[in-house]
Amino acid sequence: MSVTIVLADDHPLLLSGNEQFLKSKGYKVVATETNGNNAYNSILKYKPSLAILDFDMPIQNGLEVAKSCVQNKLDVKIIILTLHKQEAIIKEIGSLIHGYVLKDDDLLELENCIKEVLKEKTYISKNIQNAVHLSSKKNVLHNLTVTETKILRYLAQNMSSSDIAEKLFISKRTVEKHRSNIIHKLGIKSTQNGLLLWVQKNTNLFNT
Repeated sequence: MSVTIVLADDHPLLLSGNEQFLKSKGYKVVATETNGNNAYNSILKYKPSLAILDFDMPIQNGLEVAKSCVQNKLDVKIIILTLHKQEAIIKEIGSLIHGYVLKDDDLLELENCIKEVLKEKTYISKNIQNAVHLSSKKNVLHNLTVTETKILRYLAQNMSSSDIAEKLFISKRTVEKHRSNIIHKLGIKSTQNGLLLWVQKNTNLFNT
């Protein structure tokens, strides 16, 4: 099954260039839009695998479109493509968005981002990581899937596995499996409260 993409940018030349690049890599661009409202409507209409959105767009910016998608439980992975290097955007990784790439990055960076996001991982381009201060622990979080990142956020809100299962519409057993994977990926000592202690010490990583 081909990967379908809605692409939105209010700069026609960048929009056209990115569209041609994505098509050359075998992706199916089902719609190109120049404002956030039309981008959201195209996501509703075409139900794409991915939406690659400019941050600065008329009517709604990229994060506002992402927020609408999350609120309406639309099954789409969202990548923000922008000139901005902002920690505020980074904080939405794993919550509202799945990837964050700069417009002046090499286009191969965008391709790498797409590949990682399609594997249920999050992605921040290397130039953003270098430009914006991130703790080494925050970098480790990039190895987590979107669901694992959400579970950490819920744990930071003192939710139990049962509460999280209800929020994510999955079983408690699945949540426990995710927690085990998180412990392994973050290198946390596998004690009974090891993960909770880690979350308590690093609550700042989950503040948006």
